[in-house]
Amino acid sequence: MSLLKLRLSVVGTLAVIIGLSTLFFTVILSLMSVSFIVLPFIVVAFNIIQWLISPYLIDAMYRVKEASKSENPRLYATVERLSQKSRLKMPKVMIANIPIPNAFAYGSPIAGTKVAVTSELLKTLEDEEVEAVIGHELGHLKHRDVQVMMFVSILPAVFYFIYYSMLLSSMFGGRRNDRGGGAAAALIAVGSLLAYLILTVFTLYLSRLREYYADRHSASIVDEGPRKLSEGLAKIVSSTRKAKLQRRQVGSFSSFKALFISDPDRAEADAMSLTQSRTRLADQKLVEQVLSKEVTFFSRLAELFSSHPNIVKRLRALQELA
Repeated sequence: MSLLKLRLSVVGTLAVIIGLSTLFFTVILSLMSVSFIVLPFIVVAFNIIQWLISPYLIDAMYRVKEASKSENPRLYATVERLSQKSRLKMPKVMIANIPIPNAFAYGSPIAGTKVAVTSELLKTLEDEEVEAVIGHELGHLKHRDVQVMMFVSILPAVFYFIYYSMLLSSMFGGRRNDRGGGAAAALIAVGSLLAYLILTVFTLYLSRLREYYADRHSASIVDEGPRKLSEGLAKIVSSTRKAKLQRRQVGSFSSFKALFISDPDRAEADAMSLTQSRTRLADQKLVEQVLSKEVTFFSRLAELFSSHPNIVKRLRALQELA
């Protein structure tokens, strides 16, 4: 996917999300009583507060600690060097103590920006692959993906809140023999649920585009970035699949999976593109095997409901950059 096409896709998707939201709001608010108009603003306020404090929640959930320069000189130097190449203020370097190889960028105005890698990632990947992963995460900070995705994620949340409120209203309104009000509330509930589902699909599509965009950034600031990131992603998928055999350990780490460089919930499906052999393949052989796979109809369908691109399509896009 060319840079121009990628940018146009991002802008176009944002326009569709905002346009559909405006349309749905116009129709729904015209049917709602004045007392319910305040509900969307409550949801927006709640999501903004959640965004502001979410870094602290992430630190607690994923057992994240700041990495000191003395204890992690190589990791610290990598983040510092790539931040300079990205023309970014250096974020805090963090390490998450969770049993899957992954990385994520996050932050807020009150917590600052942070780039985290898991302790398992440092064990699984080679230094050059860690470098490419860091480049990807800095791409998210460069493109302000945290803020963009927070904004677009609010819109489906608003409609889901309206749906739930109207559903309760229609149920209890009917008991009060307010048939007209109950029918209107039920109609708004159905419309809000439809809006929520449609906007969620577009939001997930935008999230996948942002992943491609961050991959491109890594390729632009890391020497041999496409190769290093391809190998890193293939290893992450393979190792995460093995870790998911212990479901109790990994299942609880999907709360903020949209932050991760690779979706842990897709590890099983993505790993189907990897070898079934028990012998360990060389890094590039592992990537080549992924690239040789076909993207099936069912994998495309599953991708519609994922925050991350299909691994085959993602590695092919990196090969184009190479």
